[in-house]
Amino acid sequence: MTGVTQRTVLVVLFDGVQSLDATGPMEVFAGASRAPGVAYDLRTASLDGGPVRTSSGLTLVPDSSLAEAPVPHTLLVPGGHGTRDSHPELTAWLRAHAPRAERLVSVCTGALLLAEAGLLDGHRVTTHWNYCEQLARDFPDVQVDPDPIFVRDGRLATSAGVTAGIDLALALVEEDHGRDLALTIARHLVVFLRRPGNQAQFSAQLSAQTARREPLREVQHWITRHPDADLAVDALAARARLSPRHFARAFLAETGTTPGRYVDRVRLEHARRLLEDTSDSVEQVARASGYGTPEAMRRAFVKALATAPAEYRRRFRPPVSTT
Repeated sequence: MTGVTQRTVLVVLFDGVQSLDATGPMEVFAGASRAPGVAYDLRTASLDGGPVRTSSGLTLVPDSSLAEAPVPHTLLVPGGHGTRDSHPELTAWLRAHAPRAERLVSVCTGALLLAEAGLLDGHRVTTHWNYCEQLARDFPDVQVDPDPIFVRDGRLATSAGVTAGIDLALALVEEDHGRDLALTIARHLVVFLRRPGNQAQFSAQLSAQTARREPLREVQHWITRHPDADLAVDALAARARLSPRHFARAFLAETGTTPGRYVDRVRLEHARRLLEDTSDSVEQVARASGYGTPEAMRRAFVKALATAPAEYRRRFRPPVSTT
């Protein structure tokens, strides 16, 4: 392929690997390679070149051993239950060879293997939400951010669990070949059209616990259905038939977050969906999401996502079909 830059993507396999952590990103890169002028050379390798058994029981047969694998442009380390075991040979290989790759990528708990190899020290990273605390505790020199679905820090890219690896791979394809190709692949795979890396691992409803008591649960659901309503503590407390002080304390105790933070998250998610899925003006979206004014929504977006609503829409709304 004359004039085409070929990027080798090497995926490291081991027993107990999460199959989708490996195959999800590979499907993204393989899809990109079907476009004219795009070439990703996908390789898989295990320590000895032998088959590995995934955490779901599937058997994957690698292309080669790690010793025989070429120096890749992108080295991808997936996660899975197998990362809980000690891998001295694998971490030694990563320590010696990972610095030679132009891009170093982990999916889910693959970050634990990179941390064991000393490759995350001084870097901002993420991993599956259930392992962020462990990663931060066991490797204090690593800056763990538990919220985003993926984090870029120089040549290093780390992602949260499972499907976040697909989001990260789409972002890497966009970096290499542009947004249009990334969106085309996302549509083909029938996945969210390119979630931004700083999107939270959980929605507001999932990141907060569901309240035990019915009045508080009903308030949670009501907030989600009516983001444009008066959602001040006094109004929510009245709906729960509690005093404002009692309501605020009970809400925090049962959901793990304050009413104000919960409302902020719900409104932000609602605004994002409208910007992605509708042609409503920024002013209309601001009103429908409870911000009142475009300026108030802009401040919320910049604070949470480091981007303005109009820019967010430009980057993450799929292009309008002309057919």
